[in-house]
Amino acid sequence: MSSDSSAGGGPGRRHAAQQRILLDLLGRLRPHLRSDQNLPARIETLLSGDRRRGSRDRRLYRELIYTALRHLPWAEPRLDSDPERATRMIAWLAADTQATSAFRAGQAGDWPPAPPGLADRAAFLGEDPQALLPPWFRSHCPELFQPVELDAQLRRAPLWLRLQAGDPAPVFAELEAKGWDFRRADALGTAIRILSEADVTRTDAHRSGLLEIQDIGSQLVLTMAAPALGGRWLDACAGAGGKTLQLARLLGPTGRVDAFDIRRSALAELASRASRAGAGTIRILPGPPEDRYDGVLVDAPCTGSGTWRRAPHLRWSTTEAGVRRSAERQLDLLGRFSSLVSPGGRLVYATCSLSSLENEDVVGAFLASHPDFTPKPPPDLLGFTPRGPGFLLLPSVHDSDGFFVSLLSRT
Repeated sequence: MSSDSSAGGGPGRRHAAQQRILLDLLGRLRPHLRSDQNLPARIETLLSGDRRRGSRDRRLYRELIYTALRHLPWAEPRLDSDPERATRMIAWLAADTQATSAFRAGQAGDWPPAPPGLADRAAFLGEDPQALLPPWFRSHCPELFQPVELDAQLRRAPLWLRLQAGDPAPVFAELEAKGWDFRRADALGTAIRILSEADVTRTDAHRSGLLEIQDIGSQLVLTMAAPALGGRWLDACAGAGGKTLQLARLLGPTGRVDAFDIRRSALAELASRASRAGAGTIRILPGPPEDRYDGVLVDAPCTGSGTWRRAPHLRWSTTEAGVRRSAERQLDLLGRFSSLVSPGGRLVYATCSLSSLENEDVVGAFLASHPDFTPKPPPDLLGFTPRGPGFLLLPSVHDSDGFFVSLLSRT
């Protein structure tokens, strides 16, 4: 039995104990909220540090902590001036899950249900919805401050999967047998959204490589690039290989993908995933690539503003100076790997950033010094909005992370 559920004296004492624990956890985290880029790992370490705290309690406090992070400019002042109201606010704003329902009833049961729209929630609390994004970011992506995008930012990010099975029927049968609600995306047949609380990694479909966890926005980046069957491509910043696996599938059995990344641990994970998926057309390079390719994907490391609702701590730990430093690295990567594109080949630049500095400004600077590359229009916008020499996907369009992609052709 967990430390929370074992508190005697009925619901009142249990809710008081939960409030104390939440405030203690937030108090320990507060010195790091605006500086720690690796805050999720710190949170997990903190939650697992007390062995008396069971999995149900960890789910509760994890959700409450992330709710506080999403609404940090509202919650943080009250943690000092009125901790009880801060707890009520966090409980009221938290997603309605099995883990949070009893806590919400105990802490804010006398408040009306939270309305779905952020503007109405802000009005009830007397808060400013615009404050929930860093003010300096407005010039980087003004669209993110519009009501529809603010609403998307304050929702829990959904779980998206990518089908790798030729026949999806066994995958769907297993998901249905587990009682999980899901739907196939209208914009992309390979994308499945899970509507239930689910650990997909424990399914036979995932263990056998028929399913991969991949955001629909990420899937749309390569779908938009539309690589030709049978081509030779380089994934120059492969990481753990979500897009690498998708690229191999798009190129088909006669294609080939070389994968490179300076992070060897990420490539080790890619090797495991490729083996599980039976992706024999992927070759992990032992060192920097030197060949020429029909296409090169530069899925550049970025500051991740497109993932802010999934990783809300990045809203407060990311700085404008950090964005500028990231843009310099991205321009260097783009210039370095562009030399590996064969004449007539494709160069795809992508980020999970919504900042113009990391996106259209980087591509614009690259094109200014590389006249042999020209922007190429996609066959289908798939919900992306034109942005200079590229295209931006805002989170509200497909309930996804945000992405930027630029498709360039070497003349």
